[in-house]
Amino acid sequence: MSKTLSFAAVHFTVAFMVGYLMTGSVWVGGALALVEPACNTVAFHFHEKIWKRIEQRRSADRQGDAAAVTA
Repeated sequence: MSKTLSFAAVHFTVAFMVGYLMTGSVWVGGALALVEPACNTVAFHFHEKIWKRIEQRRSADRQGDAAAVTA
């Protein structure tokens, strides 16, 4: 859990610094540090769902190939 919290802290810090350096605004940097990780969390959820489907298809294809070889 500490590694996860450490990564989250780095993520928020980087998002803040990029926003701040690009705009010079602490408010924009702060907003970006909150909004960007939230959007990435949602995107990651869908990314994982898509990859789970891909892995299931690959597994089913392998099982089908193995059944064809033994038949």
